[in-house]
Formats: sequence, C-alpha cells, structure tokens
Amino acid sequence: LRPFVPSSLRPFRTMSHRLLNAGPRLVSALLLAAAVGCDGSSVVKRAPRPPLVVQTSDGLAGGTLHPTVVAMLEQERGRIWNPPPVVLARMGLALTVQQVGGAAEAVARIDDRTIPGPAGDIPIRIYTPAGASGQGALGVVVFFHGGGWALGSIAMYENLTTALANASGAIVVSVEYRLAPEHPFPAAPNDAYAATAWVAQNAESFGGDPTRVAVAGDSAGGNLAAAVTLMARDRGTPALVYQVLIYPAVTFDLSVEELPVDLAELPPYYQQMGEWLRDLYLTSEDDRTNPLAAPLLAESHAGLPPALVITAEYDVLRDQGERYAARLHDAGVDVAATRYNGMVHGFLSLMALFPDDARHAIDEMGRALREAFSIECPGPLEHVR
Repeated sequence: LRPFVPSSLRPFRTMSHRLLNAGPRLVSALLLAAAVGCDGSSVVKRAPRPPLVVQTSDGLAGGTLHPTVVAMLEQERGRIWNPPPVVLARMGLALTVQQVGGAAEAVARIDDRTIPGPAGDIPIRIYTPAGASGQGALGVVVFFHGGGWALGSIAMYENLTTALANASGAIVVSVEYRLAPEHPFPAAPNDAYAATAWVAQNAESFGGDPTRVAVAGDSAGGNLAAAVTLMARDRGTPALVYQVLIYPAVTFDLSVEELPVDLAELPPYYQQMGEWLRDLYLTSEDDRTNPLAAPLLAESHAGLPPALVITAEYDVLRDQGERYAARLHDAGVDVAATRYNGMVHGFLSLMALFPDDARHAIDEMGRALREAFSIECPGPLEHVR
C-alpha cells in the first residue's frame, strides 16, 4: 500500500509530546494503512455491460484539493518515516480521533457483547438506530473498522457507526477483530467472517433480521468486508444482501497497485508508512496474493452481493478501489461507485474537518442500505446529535 500519511508519526521524543501533537493528520495516515439510493441513482443491469461509470460527489470540482489537505501536505514535505512502537501509534490515533473525529450520534441503544471466534472470544458492539421502536426486525450491517489491520478499534469509530445506523435505519454491529502484529493475517478475515456468520445466526436475539445482513468497512475494514463476501460465497453461508466498501485496500500486488498518475508527487513518506503497516500484517510473499488479503486478485467476483464503493480523489487507494468496483460490475454484480472530489483517505473519520463531505457520504451509504433492505427512505435524513 502507498498511503496518505501525515507528519504526526515522527520519532517519539516523549509519549506525551507525541500524542498531544499528533493532530488530525495522524488519522488520515493511520486509517489508510493500508449508490444505489432511494433517490433512484442508477445501477446498470444489462448484459453485456458497458464499463462502470464512477460518479463524482457534489462539492469541490475534480482536481481541486481541499484547502485543509493542502496545508497538511505542505507540512509533510521532506519528512522521514521513523516507525513508532505499535502501542504508541494506537494511542496516538485514538487521541486524534477524539479531537477531530466529530461527536457520535445518539442512537436508541448500545450493547456490548462477546461472541465465539476461531481463536477465542470476539468483542462486538451493537448499535440500534434512533427511532427503531415498533419497527419490527431490522436489517443488520456488520462493520469492520480501519487502521491498517494493526490500529483502530470499535470505540474509535463510534462517530461513523452511530451515524451509519441512523442513516440506514439498520442495526450496526461493529467488530473488534484481532490486530497485527500480535495476530497477523489471516486472523483478521477469520474473525470478520466468524462475526458475520454469528450475526446471521443470532440476529433475532438483538432485534435484527437474519435474512437482511450486509457488511461494511473502511480502508483495512473495507478490505475485510470484501474478503468476507468472498468467504461467504465460497462457503455457501451466510447469505449477504449488500456490501459497502469505503476507500478499500484490495491489493498488495505491485503489478496492479500503481500509484495514480495525478498523485505521483506525494512524498515517499506515505509509501513507507504503508509498507510498515503491510509488513506488520502480512508475514510472507504468498500472503500478498491471497484473495483474502487482496480481494482484487480473486479468480472470480461473480455471485457477490451488490455493492457501493466510495473512493476519495486524493487517495493512493483510489484507483484500486475503483478497479475493484469495475471488476464487480464486469462479473455481473450490481455496483455503484462514487468518488469524493477533493477528499483524502480517511475523510469519513475526520468529520470535524470535512463535515459536508462526510455527511454526504454517510447519507449516500444510508440510502444504499435502505434500498438493499427495502426500507422506505424518509425525507431529508434527520441527524441525531
């Protein structure tokens, strides 16, 4: 991976100095690691299909980098990557998200549980959306957080998971899968699949509908969501109705993982950060081409659930995410893809810095999931703070 990485991971002078000076740029770096809507947006269903058209978001014109990002980039020029201890990188990311991630939305209920996994219990957090009372069994979205397979947590993503629950009218189950380097590949996809299978089998126990289960995730979590769809298809269970992939990492193969031409001048610091996280997660060359680590390399993408793929214009994962959307489309999967102009990797976790674009993306995901679950879209989505 060649990530968008800020300067906040310079060598630690002291832990306190490190964490307090992490700043919003840390989130964009670490989270990279690495619609079909009620409004009638189109999904091509003809065969043979024409090439997938990636839609663009309203807001900044293409080729216009957000001013906040311009300032962040300027501070990165000439930076040298010095890997910090993983535990401190995790703490720094958590502190930064608290500062600039934006507030979590109010939901009807939050429940913490542990469920059986392939190597011990897996913690999950269940978010029941506001206004769920009297709605009957709800659709369920199994969500996998980002953070390069080595960082991130359920708590760190509560701004996004609560907003997604309210926007979609569905229960969101956030999964605390095992992290590298303590638990390298394939621990994360194995946990992700086990959690998804458990949700499908036990959805009724928390008000969910076992016939309406979707997966979602951002960055490394988008990678896991894609891997879970492959595992579910190949194993014949569970039946998934939708997938939402937010700037997903889908390949480590340098033959297809080319840096977008318009991003070729990004400082090498970004690539070095990505290589650090990749090497924490993958322990062999064979892992890099395993479809559960690199879903783009799967032999077939036929039979996978319909998808919404969201990318950011100034993200080194942009092209591989859009290539994955095209691969799904060409395999006969109903897919919509939206590129958010002017945005960088991790913008949905930087809600305080990019409130308009983050809100737009959340509403787009909410509409897509409501359509997948056949939930009537309300008027303008009400955001509960």
